[in-house]
Amino acid sequence: MSSLESIQYKCPNCSADLRFNPKKQGFACEYCDSFFTPEECKQANEQMQREQQEQASASDEFAEQNQLFICQSCGAELMTDSDTTATECLYCHNPVILKGRLSGEYKPSKVIPFKISREEAVQIFRNWCKKRKFLPKDFISESQLVHLHGVYVPFWVADCHVHGIMHADCHKLKHWTSGDYKYTEISEFDVFREADLDFNGIPADGQSKVDDNLMEAIEPFDYRDTVNFEMSYLSGFLSDKYDVNKAQVFPRVRNRAVNGSDMLLRSSMTGYDSVRVLQSDMNVLSTKWQYMLLPVWFMTFHYQGKQYDFAINGQSGKQAGTPPLNSKKLLLVCILISILCGCIGFLGGLL
Repeated sequence: MSSLESIQYKCPNCSADLRFNPKKQGFACEYCDSFFTPEECKQANEQMQREQQEQASASDEFAEQNQLFICQSCGAELMTDSDTTATECLYCHNPVILKGRLSGEYKPSKVIPFKISREEAVQIFRNWCKKRKFLPKDFISESQLVHLHGVYVPFWVADCHVHGIMHADCHKLKHWTSGDYKYTEISEFDVFREADLDFNGIPADGQSKVDDNLMEAIEPFDYRDTVNFEMSYLSGFLSDKYDVNKAQVFPRVRNRAVNGSDMLLRSSMTGYDSVRVLQSDMNVLSTKWQYMLLPVWFMTFHYQGKQYDFAINGQSGKQAGTPPLNSKKLLLVCILISILCGCIGFLGGLL
């Protein structure tokens, strides 16, 4: 009696299990809501199996060379090279202690080495502060600059293949005058677009403690500088281990790929006076992932019970952050302005 072989397909986008949908006659992912025809699913999974076989051997060298530190205060887990014996948490500034080592699954495939030195990062920070007049003194003090850390932030970097279909109602207007009459001719067009689009290098950070908007604000990173990961690049720096997997970041990646596809197809509808999109169907058919470490100069500041984050792209020097405000200084300036306006109004009344 022969046994029936069981085949379990994985989602080409997030690697979750796919379920067959009898109504749609295709495979749906309950995790990320992707949908695939049987043929699309078969081709994608054959490719995934080939890639998994190539990556099957875990990196024992990585597991031996890294150090994992854990913060007893906020729970952050930081990775560094094996020569580091003690450090501090980049989020809450408390000392962290050695916990152990990371398994091979946390080994990044690529890394972009730092190009911005600490001295350059400090100068970038000071220039940024000069444009903001209501910062607390502690924020720009030398004691605060001690907490400016070079951090390799874990990123999932995705290459997405998108199949896009767009249907629009477009119009061209022609105006002319004859005698005392003005005429307008409206030509209506039924416009269709269908395209296969590839988006390469869509980044999404894999650390829950890092503000996603802050990381997006210091983009882009130039992937031409990526090199194969080696532990030596961590020397003198810290690194987070990812705690958000690629399935969890996929909705963010998909939104960027879908929005980009929609914009490209809309931009192709040129030469019309008006465009009204009736249908926009953008489907991410497959996603290839790379786990990378990207360089960021990172600083946190605690002020009046709130945490403020500042970040510098360690490759380009682009900076972003939400600065704390010295409420007393701001209030004093507002009072002085009010008094000045009152005096001007009083003198104006006398004159």
